[in-house]
Amino acid sequence: MDCEVQIITCANLEALQKKLEEMDLDEQQKKRLEAFLTQKAKVRELKDDDFHHICELGAGNGGVVNKVCHKPSGLVMARKLIHLEIKPAIRNQIIRELQLLHECNSPYIVSFYGAFYSDEEISICMEHMDGGSLDQVLKEAKRIPEEILGKVSIAVLRGLAYLREEHQIMHRDVKPSNILVNSCGEIKLCDFGVSGQLIDSMANSFVGTRSYMSPERLQGTHFSVQSDVWSMGLSLVELSIGRYPIPPPDTKELEIIFGQPMDGAEGDMHSSTSPRSPGGRHASSHGPEMAIFELLDYIVNEPPPELPHGVFTSDFHDFVTRCLIKNPTDRADVKMLMNHTFIKRSEVEVVDFAGWLCKIMALNQPSTPPCTAD
Repeated sequence: MDCEVQIITCANLEALQKKLEEMDLDEQQKKRLEAFLTQKAKVRELKDDDFHHICELGAGNGGVVNKVCHKPSGLVMARKLIHLEIKPAIRNQIIRELQLLHECNSPYIVSFYGAFYSDEEISICMEHMDGGSLDQVLKEAKRIPEEILGKVSIAVLRGLAYLREEHQIMHRDVKPSNILVNSCGEIKLCDFGVSGQLIDSMANSFVGTRSYMSPERLQGTHFSVQSDVWSMGLSLVELSIGRYPIPPPDTKELEIIFGQPMDGAEGDMHSSTSPRSPGGRHASSHGPEMAIFELLDYIVNEPPPELPHGVFTSDFHDFVTRCLIKNPTDRADVKMLMNHTFIKRSEVEVVDFAGWLCKIMALNQPSTPPCTAD
């Protein structure tokens, strides 16, 4: 068996080496991916009894995510549990479809150890990202600086491009809680729509969040990766101002957020009447509460959100504006955005993302490059 695992490992590493050369990665990214595959070779069949629960990392409509130790290998993982009462044939199809995640080896995609079914729960086992998700980071940071969001934007675009070009799939659920970070400074996408059957099964079980969906998705018309671009743009506005941006803050609220006088052109049409956000999503952030049907109607029929003027660079403002064009045919696509001035500037800017994150989240920053933070 050990010999068999070794053969699989060598084959994976050899295949990965070819992919890495095509993907134009730096040496550190290559080492981290290779280190992950070497670790992954220690993991054989995943079983419920093999996990030791450490703590809960988060919970939402999609299920609960726990930090666990896989006892046979000693690896720390994030284990997502999704409760589904489904027929065996559908269950087996979901597990089969999730196997595609084994092939998703990118520095911008959360790595996958495996999936299995036990006691009416699908378990999806992934690498543990010790910085958590960007919605958790936002709660501590209050607002995320533009230079940090430049690095986030690069990672999200490269992750979306990888999923599209290498696997012909869309993400379908880009939002701050699905962008994970770690103390090595890595930024990765998770929870993308690799399993159509899982998406359908979950849709039958509960009403998922729709607040980051593009207008065309909410209207039930054809959608593409342009819809992921909208979701990214909306997320960037939220992370920039510190609260979900629909309805937009008025001038008074913006002055409170940024601690400076603001040009009132954007917000005078709107009023902020309650220290709560749409649907009570972020209890700590400010913004009027809206019922979900009001929120969805607003996204479809009202002007799109935008960054306030006078606070961010014109490059960042234009970048976000191009993401949040309501007509998907006019909206920028991933390739166009990768060539945007904001991204080109962010690619060459020296930003200590790991240092910033570790300070905000009170993490110890690793000293060695091949980071497998636990």
